Amino acid sequence: MAREPVVPPRPPCRLYLITPPEIADLAAFARDLDAALAAGDVAALQIRLKPAEDAAILAAVEVLAPVARARGVAVILNDRPDLAARSGCDGVHIGQSDGALAEARRLMGPDAMIGVTCHDSRELAMEAAEAGADYVAFGAFFPTDTKDTLHRPDPEILTIWQETVEIPCVAIGGITPATAGGLARAGADFVAVSAAVWNDPEGPAAAVGAFNRALTANA
Repeated sequence: MAREPVVPPRPPCRLYLITPPEIADLAAFARDLDAALAAGDVAALQIRLKPAEDAAILAAVEVLAPVARARGVAVILNDRPDLAARSGCDGVHIGQSDGALAEARRLMGPDAMIGVTCHDSRELAMEAAEAGADYVAFGAFFPTDTKDTLHRPDPEILTIWQETVEIPCVAIGGITPATAGGLARAGADFVAVSAAVWNDPEGPAAAVGAFNRALTANA
């Protein structure tokens, strides 16, 4: 009698941290970042500065990347594969209007991590996966002040993706420690957060700890 194939358990959902859109004092923020990364597991840091001149973005990478890498955290730049390649980032995250994935791959090389925003569309996500994306991002799942959003996917999109595609998916948009667990259970491999960490009244380190407890409880 043939045995059923053994399906390995899905790795626990992890935290994907995004910087605030503006950083007034890089040195002070670097200290806050280090404290936050020391407070719990963080898979990646996305440097997302909007609007910012190229020089400011490159300066932020120069200061923040060593802090992240010292904690074993991958460094991803938002929107700009050209600057990501130039500054030696581990990857880039592109939106639907930020150029073709193939061009990002050409600039970044075969080993770079490239993620693609797919809003609430499995079709866009499948296109990204077939084009060689390393992960896809769905959202915004909840209202957020970090950026203007037009799409509000149902968490079921994470479940369907998890059941049909091997490429990891990221949930983004207004996620808090109270809602992170539900998205992890639905199938998110990562939850991307920004304001819920940097604006936490108890500080970024406390917020990272709270997210880790929420995600660990649902592992």
